[in-house]
Amino acid sequence: MFVDMSEENNKKLGNIGVEQIMELIPHRYPMLLIDQLTQINSGISAVGIKCVTMNEPFFQGHFPGKPVMPGVLIVEAMAQAAATLVMLSMADQAQDQAQEKLAYFMSIDGAKFRKPVVPGDRLELHINKERSRGPVWRFKGVAIVNGTPVAEATFTAMIADKGA
Repeated sequence: MFVDMSEENNKKLGNIGVEQIMELIPHRYPMLLIDQLTQINSGISAVGIKCVTMNEPFFQGHFPGKPVMPGVLIVEAMAQAAATLVMLSMADQAQDQAQEKLAYFMSIDGAKFRKPVVPGDRLELHINKERSRGPVWRFKGVAIVNGTPVAEATFTAMIADKGA
């Protein structure tokens, strides 16, 4: 949906599961918010998948009797999908480089929340790189459930050394 086809030499990859995601980014339960990464176009775009279940810890208080996934966590899930794409892309280029890096949020712009995300939804997180300059990457993300956009945001992250 958001793939830039003008860059012919980009490596297209298959899917990666949660085990490989955890090798690439430091997030763990309960803050790991993506289950897999699909439709990967290295360094350009991907689709993160989050299968939303009633067992999510945030549903206990948001909202009792009417569970709704918090919008900020949808944006966080988009950012985790983007960070996984960046780290996977870096690993493609230099095997050891990605293991020594972390992605940090710098900004979130234009966040819009269109429909609630509830238990049972399969959240698709379509991310597309808008640009990268040195360690700074900017992405556009659109979250989709059953073909309908439920949230969107543009966000920027900086890649930094783990020790910094």
